[in-house]
Amino acid sequence: MATRKNTQPKPAGCPDCAGKGEIAETVRVGARKGRATDDRQAAVCLTCLGTGEAPDGEGSP
Repeated sequence: MATRKNTQPKPAGCPDCAGKGEIAETVRVGARKGRATDDRQAAVCLTCLGTGEAPDGEGSP
């Protein structure tokens, strides 16, 4: 018996994080002014909530 191919299309990748689920945020220091530093830290992408897939209605033709 022959096996079937998966015909479901792959979900589109998130446009903000390029499908990784993480973005780089600037580290801020100081209580009042919040000065930006040259350092970066990983943060969860708020567009896709860390899944790496585009939200419904975006990125799909």
